[in-house]
Amino acid sequence: MRYNQMGNTGLKVSELCLGTMTFGETGEGNPMWGAIAGVDQTGVDAIVKRAIDAGINFIDTANVYSNGVSEQMLGQSLKNLGIKRTDAVIATKFFGTMGSGPNDRGGSRGHIMDAVDASLTRLGTDHIDLYQMHGTDMVTPVDETLRALDDLVSSGKVRYIGVSNWMAWKIAKALGRSETKGYARFETLQAYYTIAGRDLERDIVPLLQSENVGLMVWSPLAGGLLSGKYTRDGDSEGRRAAFDFPPVNKDRAYDCIDAMRVIADAHGSTVAQVALAYILHKPFVTSVIIGAKRIEQLEDNLQAVDVRLTAEDMATLDQVSALPQEYPGWMIDMQNGGPRPVSSN
Repeated sequence: MRYNQMGNTGLKVSELCLGTMTFGETGEGNPMWGAIAGVDQTGVDAIVKRAIDAGINFIDTANVYSNGVSEQMLGQSLKNLGIKRTDAVIATKFFGTMGSGPNDRGGSRGHIMDAVDASLTRLGTDHIDLYQMHGTDMVTPVDETLRALDDLVSSGKVRYIGVSNWMAWKIAKALGRSETKGYARFETLQAYYTIAGRDLERDIVPLLQSENVGLMVWSPLAGGLLSGKYTRDGDSEGRRAAFDFPPVNKDRAYDCIDAMRVIADAHGSTVAQVALAYILHKPFVTSVIIGAKRIEQLEDNLQAVDVRLTAEDMATLDQVSALPQEYPGWMIDMQNGGPRPVSSN
C-alpha cells in the first residue's frame, strides 16, 4: 500500500480508501440503499479489519448512507476492533436529506452545525478528519458554507474540509473565496471517475492540478459494470441489475472491458483489478474508494495495488476509453498543436 499527500496538506492517506456505502443491514432511510447496503455489524468488523491489516488508513462514509447507520456501524467497528483513533483517517459527508424539516439538508450554516454534531455522535469520536460537502447547493451562498466550515476547523471538530460532486467553476470560486478571506479551503474533491467515464478530465482535473486539490475517486468500477461479471451478451445479476447507476456509455464500457480482459490475462489479474489499477496509475488521483459486501470482493480489489500496468497497457486503455472531443477542447488543441496532456504538473 502506498500513501499520498492529501491535497495541499501534510496528511498522508492510503491510495485505496475503504468506502462504507454497503454498511447497514436494511439500507433503511432510502430505497436506493436497499440495492447497495446489506452488511451487518459482524460483516462490517471483518471488512474494516481486513482493510486496516492491508494498510488502508483512509475510510469514507456519509451521514445519508443508510440514514446514519453506516456512520454508526463504522464507529462501533473501530471500537470493537480496538483501532487507535490516530490510525484511521475518517472522512464523512453532509448535504443530503436527514429529516422531514425544511432545514434538514443543504449547505446552510444551520444544517452544517446540526449535521456535524450528529455525525460525531454516530461515529463516536471528537473530530472528523475530512468533512465533505456531498453535493451542490443551488441556494446557499458559498461564503455562508465556507464560513461555517472554517468555524468547524477552528473549533477542532473538523481537521480538513472537502467537497463532492461540484462543477469546476464552483470549486474555483470557493477556492478563491477561501484564499481572499482566509478561510479553510477545500483540500479534496470526491468525484466519479473511471475508465468508462473520464469526463472529469475535461475541466475538473486541470483545475485540481493547478490548485493542488486532491482527488478521491468514487465508483471506479462504474457501479460494478467493470467488475468482470458483465458482458455484451447479457448483464449478470448484481448491483447493476437492481440499480443501474452511474450512467455509462455501455458500448464504450464494453470496449474497455474487452481490452482489459486481454491485459488482465497477461498480468494474471482480473478485469476489476485492471480497472482499479488504471485509475491508480493516473498521477492526479489521491485515493480510490473501494467498497464491498463480502471479504472476497475486498480481497480482489486490494490486489489492484500490485498490478503494474506498462506504458503500452496505459496507452491501449487510454485509446479505447478516449472521450469524444467537445468545444472548446478541440479548438484549444488545434490552436496549440495537438491534444493537451493530462499530467501531474
